[in-house]
Amino acid sequence: MTQSALKTWFETARPKTLPLALAIIFTGSAVAYWFGSFDWQITLLCLLTATLLQILSNFANDYGDFQKGSDTAERIGPLRGIQKGNMTEGQLRNGLIVTIILILISGFALLATAYQSLQDLIVFIALGIASIVAAIAYTVGKKPYGYLGLGDIFVFLFFGLLAVAGTYYLQAHSMNWTVFLPAGACGFLSTAVLNINNMRDIEQDKKAGKHTLVVRLGAEKSRVYHCLLLTSGVLCYALFSAINVDSRWGFLFILAVPLLVKHAGFVYKTKEPILLRPMLAQMSLLALLTNVLFSLGLVLAK
Repeated sequence: MTQSALKTWFETARPKTLPLALAIIFTGSAVAYWFGSFDWQITLLCLLTATLLQILSNFANDYGDFQKGSDTAERIGPLRGIQKGNMTEGQLRNGLIVTIILILISGFALLATAYQSLQDLIVFIALGIASIVAAIAYTVGKKPYGYLGLGDIFVFLFFGLLAVAGTYYLQAHSMNWTVFLPAGACGFLSTAVLNINNMRDIEQDKKAGKHTLVVRLGAEKSRVYHCLLLTSGVLCYALFSAINVDSRWGFLFILAVPLLVKHAGFVYKTKEPILLRPMLAQMSLLALLTNVLFSLGLVLAK
């Protein structure tokens, strides 16, 4: 494979999206550590599986949007390899297949290491398959849910509730209801990243018939919705720490709040989609920072 081809695959994998996915797994592991159930082998395998699932989602997003003609030269966001003609549709499809195989290998290694009962095995095989299907079906197929305005729900579930609670359960083999608070926080912040992406691309998505939640709500309500997502994420983290953590370290994530407020203020006031382009990377970094500070706080508070 040539250096140019490697660069194309690297760009298509969207490496800037990977740290946030990894931070979500760290959050689940930090909660497991707080409750005395941390397992480094399971954590590493969760990180590997989550990385591959994120790459699969990115590949599938480009593949589906290319098939449907959603990504054109008019879009505000950067064009990917297949849109620039640097790879063929068949090559990207093969990339999807290879990534799925790698996910299955990583996933089964994770289950082999973590499961303690037949119920564990059945439940997590089902969740693993659902995660693969969800990653692909966002833009691929006759009725992709990303085109129906359901992307926010799936991101909240798979990049929040299931990712954090699943990572915790694989290590603790029990469930504390308060785990769903940091899981919800990760879900809200991850959904905010998607919301910024869709706010940026609202005009192009309208033309392509991609009825994201932003398209359905309209630009003004989407800005309010964005502020509510950020507020909900912070409140979930605060509630978890107030219930479980008898230390100021449990509120370390508050250091990110001024930056979140500044970001929310800019998004709320900005009406031109093109001006939101740098906000996507900023929102990803803010979600990453908030999750990392929360996780670090739990470790320091232990």
